[in-house]
Amino acid sequence: MPRSVNSVASRARRKRILKLAKGYYGRRKNVWTVAKNAVEKGLQYAYVGRKQKKRNFRALWIQRINAGARQYGLSYSKFIGLLKEKNIGLNRKVLADLAMNHPEAFKAVVDTVKK
Repeated sequence: MPRSVNSVASRARRKRILKLAKGYYGRRKNVWTVAKNAVEKGLQYAYVGRKQKKRNFRALWIQRINAGARQYGLSYSKFIGLLKEKNIGLNRKVLADLAMNHPEAFKAVVDTVKK
C-alpha cells in the first residue's frame, strides 16, 4: 500500500504563497523556497509598515499644524497647550486639514484660542 500524502493541501499552500510572490523579480517569484522566504519577509515589512504609517502621518500633521500656527505667531506646542486649556477637542488630523485646505477656518480656531 503506498503512503498517503496530502498533496492537495500542500499544493494549495504552495500556490497561495506563489500567488503572493507574483510580481517579484527573478527566482523569488517561481522557486518555492526562495518565494516562501521572500513572501514571509514581505509580510513582516507590511506588518511593521502599518505601524510606521501611523507615526509618519502624525509627524506630518504636526508639521502642518506648526506651519499654520506660526503664521499667527504661535508655536506648535503653545497652540496645542492653549487648545487643551480652552477644552477644544479637535484632533491633529482635523487641525492639519484645516491648516492646509481651509486657512480661514484654521484662523478662526487660532483666534478663539488666543482670546
